Amino acid sequence: MARPLTDEDRAHLERAVELGRNGWGRVHPNPMVGCVIVREGEVVGEAWHEVFGGPHAETLALAQAGPAARGATAYVSLEPCRHEGKTPACTRALLASGIARVVFGAADPGAESGGGGRELAANGVEAVGPVFDDARARRLNPAFHAQYPDRPWLALKLAVSLDGGLSAGPGRRTQLTGPEAVEMVHWIRAGFDGIIVGAETARVDDPLLTVRGVVEPRVPPVRIVLDPDATLPSDAALFDDVERVPVWVFTSEDAAEGELERLEAAGAEVHPVARSGAHALDLRSVMRVCREGGLSAILCEGGGRLGSSLMADALVDRLYLFVAPSVLGAEAVPGFRRWPLLQAGRGQWVSAQPTCALGPDALFVLDRQVGAAPASTSSTSG
Repeated sequence: MARPLTDEDRAHLERAVELGRNGWGRVHPNPMVGCVIVREGEVVGEAWHEVFGGPHAETLALAQAGPAARGATAYVSLEPCRHEGKTPACTRALLASGIARVVFGAADPGAESGGGGRELAANGVEAVGPVFDDARARRLNPAFHAQYPDRPWLALKLAVSLDGGLSAGPGRRTQLTGPEAVEMVHWIRAGFDGIIVGAETARVDDPLLTVRGVVEPRVPPVRIVLDPDATLPSDAALFDDVERVPVWVFTSEDAAEGELERLEAAGAEVHPVARSGAHALDLRSVMRVCREGGLSAILCEGGGRLGSSLMADALVDRLYLFVAPSVLGAEAVPGFRRWPLLQAGRGQWVSAQPTCALGPDALFVLDRQVGAAPASTSSTSG
């Protein structure tokens, strides 16, 4: 029978989680994993999965520990994998090292990679886990644990004033947050396959939507614009480096052929999909195309109409809400076109991490509870 976890066990496991976060933006679509090896109360090895295709956390930590791994305890944030992929199975490495005990946080949901704990136990290793429940597992590696067959895992990022405004007025670009929040946005971007905005946001803000922060993503996220009528200007900033970072433009199936050809000539990969309204695209069709195109995690950066529609269709899994200490007034463009989406769903959203102060601004990170139903339904984009 496995020994009950001590406070020391839990502290080492949390250290493994902390180490794993160093893989953000570098290991996707693999999960972030950290490992700590302890023998007789002393840490003899610790590491994290550093880059996709490279050695896993357990292998690196074992190499650091060397002979001291024999008889030690390995603390791993995710259940050790048991399959041969780009790297050898971690269970095999742990068994060969003489590790006596393995404590792991989250279960591996993979059909081939999961079950490492059972394999270790069957070979005489004391295996303890999963220690974390499903909700925490999803918070740590959400896209890895979600695995939706018909859409990517999706996060919505919004920066709003204290009175819930996105900008001072329609068509007015408004910088709400300070440099610390901007730096955090670039860090967040690095962990996604794609960044999506509506056509109005693309025209008004003319953003680059590239990652320009301390983390250089292994693969730059695709820039995605929902542009039903194919009106995105050919000289938009997005096209400045389209050879390096792809641009996908979703248009309606009935958009003018000439406009589609213009966008393609500018460098865009154009995806016509069905409309859901006069100036809107069917969002579930958009998400399905993204998933089929290999995108498993997408970050939406606005605007308010697109964000609200994604929320209403229950397509948002995480909300990154930056709140600036300012008031924009009655003319402001609202961050959510229908605030009752949040007010009516107070039990549907839970904190994914502690509120973070970024200079004068605050960041709230909320996850939608699995199985929570939307307050209403709508499909609006543009």
